[in-house]
Amino acid sequence: MASLISCPHCGLRPKEEFSIKGDASLTRPAPNAGPEAWYDYVYLRDNPKGRHKEYWHHSSGCRRWLVVERDTVTHAAYEVSDAALAKLGGQA
Repeated sequence: MASLISCPHCGLRPKEEFSIKGDASLTRPAPNAGPEAWYDYVYLRDNPKGRHKEYWHHSSGCRRWLVVERDTVTHAAYEVSDAALAKLGGQA
């Protein structure tokens, strides 16, 4: 049985329609931040075990950016929200 992701715009869809794009908890440095801050932002990543929020792109569906909370061990998806709403202070 295929794993399903609940897209807030398209409903339940197979996970193969999505692309995982990375950690949704990172904060982009200010444009005038020093080289060390930019190096850390671009190259250094944690490898968390357990629940973690990631940016996913519904590339074969509505083409919206989503924030998906999933377990990195079991790959179970829990919460899914629109990334634009999360950025505006909605759920993320």
